[in-house]
Amino acid sequence: MSEAQEFDVIIVGAGMSGMYQLHLLRGLGYSVRVFEAGTGVGGTWYWNRYPGARFDSESYSYGYSFSEEVLREWSWSEHFSAQPETLRYLNYIADKFDLRTDIQFEARVASAIFDDAGNAWDITMEDGSRARAQFLITAIGPLSTPVMPKINGIEDFQGDYFHTGQWPHEPVDFTGKRVAVIGTGATGVQTIQEVAKTVGHLTVFQRNPNYCAPLLNSPIDDEAQARIKASYDEIFAQCNSTHSGFLHDADPRLALEVSDEERKAFYEQRYGEPGFGIWMGNFRDIFVDQGANDTISEFVREKIRQRVKDPAVAEKLMPRNHGFGTRRVPLETGYYEVYNQDNVVLVDIKDTPIEKITATGLRCGGVEHEFDIIIYATGFDAVTGGFDKIDIRGVDGLRLKDKWGQGPRTYLGLQIEGFPNMLTLVGPHNAASFCNIPRCIEQNVEWVADLLAYIKDHDIKRIVPTLAAEDEWTEHVYDVGSKLLFTKVDSWFTGINRNVEGKTKRTFLLYAGGAPAYREKCDEVAANDYEGFVLQ
Repeated sequence: MSEAQEFDVIIVGAGMSGMYQLHLLRGLGYSVRVFEAGTGVGGTWYWNRYPGARFDSESYSYGYSFSEEVLREWSWSEHFSAQPETLRYLNYIADKFDLRTDIQFEARVASAIFDDAGNAWDITMEDGSRARAQFLITAIGPLSTPVMPKINGIEDFQGDYFHTGQWPHEPVDFTGKRVAVIGTGATGVQTIQEVAKTVGHLTVFQRNPNYCAPLLNSPIDDEAQARIKASYDEIFAQCNSTHSGFLHDADPRLALEVSDEERKAFYEQRYGEPGFGIWMGNFRDIFVDQGANDTISEFVREKIRQRVKDPAVAEKLMPRNHGFGTRRVPLETGYYEVYNQDNVVLVDIKDTPIEKITATGLRCGGVEHEFDIIIYATGFDAVTGGFDKIDIRGVDGLRLKDKWGQGPRTYLGLQIEGFPNMLTLVGPHNAASFCNIPRCIEQNVEWVADLLAYIKDHDIKRIVPTLAAEDEWTEHVYDVGSKLLFTKVDSWFTGINRNVEGKTKRTFLLYAGGAPAYREKCDEVAANDYEGFVLQ
């Protein structure tokens, strides 16, 4: 065994949250080491290089807000930035604040074991190297663990195959190729509409269709750029006032209390505007009232009928097992029109399941399909998956995976009873897991930095929530969620992933009470000398 490196704080992950946490804790005088599995910074935007990957929140609402200098210097080129530009931005941040000096790349954490007597976390990497710190902060992201489907013969395929969440760093050429895409969630939609531009023939294998809405992206011209830079205070204030940190906020009216004409005109307006307004800026009852939700669901289904020429294909693309917005809404640019191309075929694998992957393609419904490339847009083991991949053990050797066997339990989505000195940025039951994520990341990171400043000032060695505080917060999370249609649907929001063993029980992984209410609760806890925590 190698000798353990010692630090005050270890952070797992060099994405947006890990980078900002490092920056703030260095300013407090802590010695910090970030362990990152990749070869560079960026987290989500490092790994997800698939064709068409981009923001679906406005670029200028997505970047960091903590540096006036950065806001002046950096100019986004599009209203909804593509992955390469976003990764350049995060590398620019790493360079500007000299973050790489405290980041160890190609360092995947295998285990994190709490030493009760020594009051420290012992970390072991997959290569056997070791580190030790008083505090452990996870910054692993809610969608960082790609999942391959349970299909026999995946490794038998002799062509190229990729998961969207583990895309190669070099370009992939689809020109003239026979390509399969398995999955039609958010990453699938972005991939399909891009691959379809050059592909020889594309077959889309869909299990569950999703309600998609237009992105309506455009370049940012000089006039808009100047207006954005002059308005950053207002932009971030608006984001901080809305339920989920987006520029869009719910309309105060009820869908069922306006006339049919007024409701349809409003839906048309939202459908014709860029971004998530149709999801986050809709009538305030569409997520709690099934009748209200039915009106927007039927509106979007009618749009699918209008945009897809073949009625049978259009019917396949219309969700019937959930309402609009109760799953994550993919934003698209010409997605539905892809299915009007002669070289594109849609296969519904609920009707004709994929039987196996073969050396030359796959067999589905008794039919052999031959492909040059297979793309798995099959999503992630969301929110808790990144934790499950690390052997995390707290007091008395308690495994986190065992504690969360029936669903996660946390206090504020930031700490876990039985796991002292461990803090979970963007973890389960945290507002940041259902948010325009950088807005909530900044709240999480700044709150943790304030906590560690308090700990340093008061010479505290150990912090852990009480079981009562954890019980109360977990109950509150479920109580708030129970009022929403989200929790009645199988999705990653509710912890369902049929490609992951043990992820078939419906729980709730998010905090749906809204970012403002969450921020208020966290501030109240801090103001009351970190009520609900035991500080020793």
